Amino acid sequence: MSDNSTTTTGEIAAAVAQGRLPGRVWMYANYHCNIACAYCLTESGPKVARRALGPETMLEIGRQAKDLGFTDLGVTGGETFLQPHMPDVLAQLADLLPTVALTNATLFSRRLLDRITPLAGRDIALQISLDRPDADVNDEMRAPDNFAKVVTAIPALVQRGIKVRIATTVESIEDAELDRLCALHRDLGVPDSEHIIRPIVRRGRAQMQGFGVDAAQSDLPAELTITADGAFWGPFGPTVNGGKLDTDLLITRTMLPLSVPARALLGLVENRPQGADSTLNIR
Repeated sequence: MSDNSTTTTGEIAAAVAQGRLPGRVWMYANYHCNIACAYCLTESGPKVARRALGPETMLEIGRQAKDLGFTDLGVTGGETFLQPHMPDVLAQLADLLPTVALTNATLFSRRLLDRITPLAGRDIALQISLDRPDADVNDEMRAPDNFAKVVTAIPALVQRGIKVRIATTVESIEDAELDRLCALHRDLGVPDSEHIIRPIVRRGRAQMQGFGVDAAQSDLPAELTITADGAFWGPFGPTVNGGKLDTDLLITRTMLPLSVPARALLGLVENRPQGADSTLNIR
C-alpha cells in the first residue's frame, strides 16, 4: 500500500472513530422496483432503468469500506431482491461488516425465503416498509396488496431467525394510529427497538406529488452512498425527478477506489459551518 493510501485510510478511520464522519456506507443496488410508491425518492417502478451495481462491485465496496475503517454497510434500491444474486451478496457483505438491507418484502415466496435462510445468525437486518396499521391506507401510498404481503413476510422471516426492522415513512401519524401500528409490529415479532419513524422527504416522486418536508444538505446525514452513477452525500442524495437523476448532492463520479469519494466526503463534512449537522431524524 502506498504512503498516500495509508494516509487516507488513517484519516477516514480516525474520522469515523471520532464521530466526525458517519460509519455507514450505502450502496444503491438498483433503481428498478416491482411497485411504484407515491413518495419514492428514486421514482422507482417496474419500467425504470435498472442502473444496477454488479455483485462483484458491491463486494469490493464492502471490502474497501472495511479496510478504510467504516463500521457498517447499507443496501437499498429500487427493490433489492429483484437482483437474483442478492441473497448471496448480502451474506458475504454481512460477513465483512454489520449490514442493513432495505426491501418492500413483497417478493418473499417460499423459494426466496429458503434462499435467504443463510442470513440467519449473521449481523444483518432486513428493513421493511410498513407505514400504516390498516391495509387500505397503507396501500394507497404504496401498492395494492402491499400490506397483506408485508404482514405475511415479516413473521416468516422472524421464524427463520432473520432480524427485521420496520421503517414507517409518513408525513404525520396520530398517536392512536401509531399505537395500533406498534401493536401490529410487536404481534409480528418485531420489537419497538427495531421500529423507526421518519418523515417523507420532498425529493423524487414526493416532490412531483407536492408532499413531504424540504431537506437541505445540512438536514441529511453524510453517509457515503455509492450508485452506478457515482458517489453521493447520503442515501437521500441520488434521487430522481421527472426521470432525471438529481446531482445536487453528487460528490464524485468516481466510485472506486472508495478512498476517493470517502476523502471527498470527509472534506465536505469538515468544512461545514459549526452546528450545520444533520437535523432530521432519518435512518
